[in-house]
Amino acid sequence: MESNGYANVVGLKRRYAIKVDEYDEKEQLLHTLFAKSRVADTELFATDVELVIQLLSSFDGEQVFPDEISKDQVFNDAVKQDKDDQRSQEIPDGVYYLTRKIKRDSIETSCRLKVQNGRYVVLAGGQAAITETNSVPSSISAQRSDYIDGNGIVTENVSFGSVSLAADFVVGGSTDGWIHWKSEDGKTIDSFR
Repeated sequence: MESNGYANVVGLKRRYAIKVDEYDEKEQLLHTLFAKSRVADTELFATDVELVIQLLSSFDGEQVFPDEISKDQVFNDAVKQDKDDQRSQEIPDGVYYLTRKIKRDSIETSCRLKVQNGRYVVLAGGQAAITETNSVPSSISAQRSDYIDGNGIVTENVSFGSVSLAADFVVGGSTDGWIHWKSEDGKTIDSFR
């Protein structure tokens, strides 16, 4: 059991880890940068995780987690998520649609995204891409294997932190959800900004 300030915390999830030289100096830097976000009497900080990932992945060092994608990809995914988080508050509640030809699978996607109170849920029953490209984030790849069957059908409602991650899930590759999710009358989500 830990005794340095987070013994009673549950639900923590590792998002990024890096092994660096001159650890003490970098730890002091992080404490200084995020001092206002520190949870009193703990080693925890209540801050934007995507910003922290961007900062950590910019350090020289050996990436420890996740080990299946590069530091550059981790950084780019964090930047993408951060941008989506900032813009997501402008999307009206409702149902949006993503249809896109997937040549590698010889199909067309046809999925619905329910936006409600800042939550983004790809609804079950839609047709998603069957295969993935190398650009799909590892976390999305894991969700695809859990919630898309062998024919590309979404088997359960799946929640996402952004419209672009929801689009990545449907298309099986890095996708700008702001231009691919559309309202029933064909307006892109981007047009609501």
